[in-house]
Amino acid sequence: MGIRLRNAKQIVRRILLSSEATSSVPKGHFVVYVGETLKRFVVRVSSLKNPSFQKLLSHVEEEYGFNHPMGGLTIPCSEQVFTTLTACN
Repeated sequence: MGIRLRNAKQIVRRILLSSEATSSVPKGHFVVYVGETLKRFVVRVSSLKNPSFQKLLSHVEEEYGFNHPMGGLTIPCSEQVFTTLTACN
């Protein structure tokens, strides 16, 4: 039961419309904040096709929703887990 790709694209579209995203994020990427310290990562939109990343997003949506005031998506997992996951893409 993963996040539907259409829903993920809608989430990223909202993130990309934030003021931060339009000024400092390359085209085809979006911002996520990871871990307790909210370290900022710039992630390729193509990561949304990765089943592991979709599963992580689904878990985040179930636990926390997708209302993120920082202008990027907040993912409360360890930085090590996140970097390992995105390196596989």
